[in-house]
Amino acid sequence: MTIDNKDGAAFLAYVTDKLETRIAHISQSILEGQKDIEGMHEYYWENYTEMDQYGYENFDNQQALLHQINANEQQIHLRKRFRKMLDSPFFGRVDFVFEGDEEPEIFYIGIGNFAEEAGHTPLIYDWRAPVSGLFYDYDKGPASYQAPLGTICGEIASKWQYKIRNGRMIYQFESDVKIDDEILMAELGSGGSTALKNIVRTIQKEQNAIIRNTSDKILVIQGAAGSGKTSVALHRIAYLLYHDRKHLKSSNILILSPNGVFSDYISHILPELGEENIQEMSFDLFAYRQLKGTAADCEDRCDQIERNLLSETEDPVALEKQSQRFITHMEGFLLRLEDELMDFTPVEYKNVTITEAEMLDLFYNKFGEIPLLSRMDAVADTFIDEVETLKNKDLPEEEKQELIERFRQMYDTRDFYVLYNRFLEEEGLPLLPDLPPEERKLAYEDVYPILYLKYRLQKRQGRQDIKHLVVDEMQDYSRLQYLILKQMFSCRMTILGDRAQTMADEKQDSLTFLPKIFGKDIRRIVMNKSYRNTVEISSYANALTGVDDVELFDRHGKPVTEQNFASLDQALDAVVQELRLDPELVAATSDEDAPASENSACPDEQSADNVPAFETATVILRTAAEAEQAYEILREKLSARGFDVKNTLSLLHRDSTTFRKGLTVTTFYLAKGLEFDQVFSIFPSKDQRPLVRQARYIAATRALHELYAYEIQD
Repeated sequence: MTIDNKDGAAFLAYVTDKLETRIAHISQSILEGQKDIEGMHEYYWENYTEMDQYGYENFDNQQALLHQINANEQQIHLRKRFRKMLDSPFFGRVDFVFEGDEEPEIFYIGIGNFAEEAGHTPLIYDWRAPVSGLFYDYDKGPASYQAPLGTICGEIASKWQYKIRNGRMIYQFESDVKIDDEILMAELGSGGSTALKNIVRTIQKEQNAIIRNTSDKILVIQGAAGSGKTSVALHRIAYLLYHDRKHLKSSNILILSPNGVFSDYISHILPELGEENIQEMSFDLFAYRQLKGTAADCEDRCDQIERNLLSETEDPVALEKQSQRFITHMEGFLLRLEDELMDFTPVEYKNVTITEAEMLDLFYNKFGEIPLLSRMDAVADTFIDEVETLKNKDLPEEEKQELIERFRQMYDTRDFYVLYNRFLEEEGLPLLPDLPPEERKLAYEDVYPILYLKYRLQKRQGRQDIKHLVVDEMQDYSRLQYLILKQMFSCRMTILGDRAQTMADEKQDSLTFLPKIFGKDIRRIVMNKSYRNTVEISSYANALTGVDDVELFDRHGKPVTEQNFASLDQALDAVVQELRLDPELVAATSDEDAPASENSACPDEQSADNVPAFETATVILRTAAEAEQAYEILREKLSARGFDVKNTLSLLHRDSTTFRKGLTVTTFYLAKGLEFDQVFSIFPSKDQRPLVRQARYIAATRALHELYAYEIQD
């Protein structure tokens, strides 16, 4: 087949043919490799008793087997990637005239590289390749990109955009601009799904600059709701993995995400972009694991929010424990512990003695830089070395441990819980209950102060394996939590959030203190253009909290519906009435004989009027108890209408790990980061506390297309 790379449709046919050929060759190679593996196994078991006594032949056989297994795995991964490319091999094209040339060179851009053979010039260039930056950063005219050998200059003669699905060309057109607004509008206007969308087809110039940033150690993205900050952060990770493949692997990256559902929501992004998935966990879970020896259980952020919602005012003691004054006083307490915590006594063993004076010298001088509660171990090790040297033999491990324990007993206490109580007493604050470790449960406001004490007093094992940390929802982290993160991780970071979505009574701008913690390594980037919501929804949401610095993408939709109800039951009747889920999605399968009009949450007459059908909707409430109540009521109401409640109605709670299509009932704090086609927010009209106003804002900004803001009067 002859290539015609100037005609997108013809090039698609050519590339598809080459992809299928390449996949067939890879499949044959995998089959042959599997036969080789089976042959090696068979040879080993038939001959292992006769292999040389030193094991050289056995070693060589095992190494050859391992090499073939790895080669096969690489081929399987490559085949999987190429099969995925068959659906949509490319989405963009740049015709670039290099400086000094007359004719343009044509570059097609897709999710990944593809060449007819390994090592050949690519037919398709990875969206992360240097030359692909032309597609995102420039209109037609003079342009340049950074290549390994330096800056490459020239001129863009033309740019094309394509939509390909199932290997078929849906449309193609030449565009003078970086990303045509119609393309972006179509992407944003499509229905929501149970997964965050990758944005490779619609990356904007300002987003591309963030994604390709490799120079800044700590990048802080302050983004408005719906600005795409999470997508940009994940695409940045994909770019960094591509850019620095020799030194950075997916196992070297950690995301601190808000909850398990959010982890599921974003888990597909990197695999879609040709990379392996990365580690994800919540900071609260990490803290719980670190404090297992100190307390049996710890509250998390959800517990604290629920407590704040159920009380009239936020606990002033809890607020004090998050203050800068509290941290400053704790540092003074740590300094005083240097003298107050110790009771030095001479140690004698096998006629070898270390005096109090010798211990003092070692403790305060030689090992003065070691954290306080780990310092005596260093003194003990020094003494053990002296004993072993003088006796000219190593001590058994049991004896070593006994000696170390004797030195540790010179601490008044090594219990962080007890030490924290001493500090609280000095501060005149209520003490935690005097309980053994197995009965302790830490309130959320006490978790991180105690964890901070642990990291300041005990030698910590830093996560040296983590080379890049992603912190999402940065506005919900306290100064103390960032101080802990700094001690835990010395790596590069991408920190992102929106100060308008804080889950505290007062908005917190992390950037007021982050530079003081991380120093000059930090770079701030503001993303103030909202893409997720329609103009109507964004305008409504921004008015709730006085946000006035957000640029709105010009996508219009249905006006926000505001309505008051006497009860939750009545509000949920309205939800059922307005719900516009896809009939095929919500129809109950248990009653095949039921009439379509009775077996659907979207009656036929509504579909006839071209009312849009959606894949996702949510009812967002204030507390977990309210969400559970609403879920039970909706289950009854929707079951009566033939709704498949088992498969398409779900309660998203703190222990949930998956995000499903259909109707989701949840709280505002668990909905953060997610998006839905339809959003029904239901709040008590009398509750106008700052936190609940924030909750209304968070709920509103989850809506892609339709927002119903319901208030309950009772």
